[in-house]
Amino acid sequence: MNIGDAANRSGVSAKMIRYYERIGLIPTASRTASGYREYEPRDVHMLRFIARARDLGFSVAEITELLDLWRDKDRRSADVKALAQARVRDLRHKIAHLQDMADTLEELANACAGNERPNCPILQRLETLDTDDEPLSRRRPERGFKERIGG
Repeated sequence: MNIGDAANRSGVSAKMIRYYERIGLIPTASRTASGYREYEPRDVHMLRFIARARDLGFSVAEITELLDLWRDKDRRSADVKALAQARVRDLRHKIAHLQDMADTLEELANACAGNERPNCPILQRLETLDTDDEPLSRRRPERGFKERIGG
C-alpha cells in the first residue's frame, strides 16, 4: 500500500510517517519502481502502536524504548511498567502545574473589576515581576506558579 493508504489505516498522517522514517523511529519503507513508498500491514500495525503511545504522551525517545521492548519477546514486563509509571508521574506533575496556573489566573481575573477603567490587577501583577526573573515559560514547574507571580 502507498503512504496515503498507510496513513488512513493507521491514523498517522503521511507527513508524520515520513518524519518517523527520517528520525529512524520506523524502518525506511521499500520503494516501488517509480519511487513511491510501499508499506505492509505490519508497518500499519507499528504506526498504530506509535499513535497510541503518542496519544498517551510518550516522547519519541520513550516510544523507541517501547518499540524495542515490544519487539523483544524476552522482555521484562517490569521494564515496560517502569516506563508507564514514569509517564504517569510526569503527567500528574504537569496536571498539578496547569491547575496551579489556572487557579492563579482565576484569582487574578476575580480581582479585576472588568469595567471601563484602565486599572487592571492582572496586568499590574505581570508588570511587577522582578526584572531578574526568568520568563515564566522557562521556570521549573516544581516552584508554584502562584509563588512565582506573587499570588
